Amino acid sequence: MIQDDVIWMLVGFILTLLVFSYLFGDNILFRLAVYVFVGVSSGYVVVLLVDQVLIPRLVTPLIQGSSSQRLLLVVPLVLSILLMTKLFPRLAAFGNLSLGVMVGIGAAVIVGGALQGTLASQIMAAVTDFDLQAGVLKGRDPVLKLIEALILLVGTISTLVYFQFGAATKPNQPPRRPRWIELLAGIGQMFIGITLGALFAGVFAAALTALIDRLDFITLVIYDFLF
Repeated sequence: MIQDDVIWMLVGFILTLLVFSYLFGDNILFRLAVYVFVGVSSGYVVVLLVDQVLIPRLVTPLIQGSSSQRLLLVVPLVLSILLMTKLFPRLAAFGNLSLGVMVGIGAAVIVGGALQGTLASQIMAAVTDFDLQAGVLKGRDPVLKLIEALILLVGTISTLVYFQFGAATKPNQPPRRPRWIELLAGIGQMFIGITLGALFAGVFAAALTALIDRLDFITLVIYDFLF
């Protein structure tokens, strides 16, 4: 067990150094680490799909399931076989049906998720924040609660208006949106900038944390082998 831990620690140490070699520019060592990462990730995803999707949801029901279950599984089985034809150039056209179904279902899920999980939730959050009585019961200052609700409402509306690109046209003049839309769009642009700045700060902090962790790991490995 101890030898296995040492081996994997050395593997992690070497791969970390290979990734850090990118500091000197793109090189074969860094690309080797990337290839290993992509290969391991792909292998893990394939094993996960076979073990948790194909076998329990397709193969096992086809072998042990009832007649109705087998009948329902004919559609995904046929679509899966058609999708595999994409591996062969001469038969690739048969896989377009499977791709069409996947794209359609994926688009429907994304749109439904955006409406229910983002737009509807944002609207409900903007409305419920004006429930000052609930805020008082939680010990919140009603004035601060009202200010926060107004900021959230203005940010939500102005951000949505920012993506409204309809513009009126006049003779000999470029298309231009109404002034009130331009004003709200400017406020929305400010909220978008603050949001992107916060996201960038979060990503930078996560990357910095990962860098510190890797440097600490390298120091620990060197110390263990030297002392």
